[in-house]
Amino acid sequence: MASAYVNYNGQIYPPGTLLISPNNRSFRYGDGFFETIKMIKGRVVLGELHFERLFNSLETLLFDKPKFFTAAALQEQIIALATKNKHTASGRIRLTVFRGEGGLYDAPDNHPNYLIQTWEMNPANNRLNENGLVVGVFKDARKASDRFSHIKSNNYLSYVMASIWAKQQKLNDALVLNSHDNIADATIANVFIIKDGIIQTPALTEGCVGGTMRRYLLQCIRKEALPLQEKSITLEDVKTASEMFLTNAGYGMRWVQSCGQTNYSTQAAPLLYKNYVEPLYGNL
Repeated sequence: MASAYVNYNGQIYPPGTLLISPNNRSFRYGDGFFETIKMIKGRVVLGELHFERLFNSLETLLFDKPKFFTAAALQEQIIALATKNKHTASGRIRLTVFRGEGGLYDAPDNHPNYLIQTWEMNPANNRLNENGLVVGVFKDARKASDRFSHIKSNNYLSYVMASIWAKQQKLNDALVLNSHDNIADATIANVFIIKDGIIQTPALTEGCVGGTMRRYLLQCIRKEALPLQEKSITLEDVKTASEMFLTNAGYGMRWVQSCGQTNYSTQAAPLLYKNYVEPLYGNL
């Protein structure tokens, strides 16, 4: 992956510039969070939901909010950086927020520092996958179900290990469990299943990340009054479901072909994608 310009605290720096010190609290403690955002033709997709989640995370993690730290200012900087890097046609943006430097577990101040990065995104990620994913269940870690579990925290160790495990097992992704052995989410995605004709997804109280695509899709499904449940999803539910699909901001939706010994059909996922996700990307 080619190097690109980055934005650090509002200033654009050339590729290869060293910006993070060994005392950085995100590096030391995972003290912060991030947003992964999609850009299509210079437009931030689901920007309102991303910035709402960002500022909710800022408040939950007890950051101070400077007056200049606004959705409009951040979006302007994202577009400027993506333009400079020539990533506006189809790009992935990561906005990382962290508490800065110094201190042990107690931070010297709660000022938010931030880093914006952009990458070119494969246009194939703007379409529903042709071949279904093969996934498994990662059982060596458990995701907490607490006030912070829905945040995209900079401490992502359980997901990193699940991703490495999935690669070792030659799987496309892995499902991550919570402390009650129910499904929380996948390594970089929220999980949906269809069982008995009902669309089901883990509730936020189950420890899943509060994904923006998840939230958007739930809004669309509720607007159409389709059968929907946010609930605990057990391993037995996964085995007996008729369909499974994963969602995130980067690729929208991907349907799952199998998990363990269970094979799934794909009927509802293409319709949901065509009706709700595809329109987000415009006429590509």
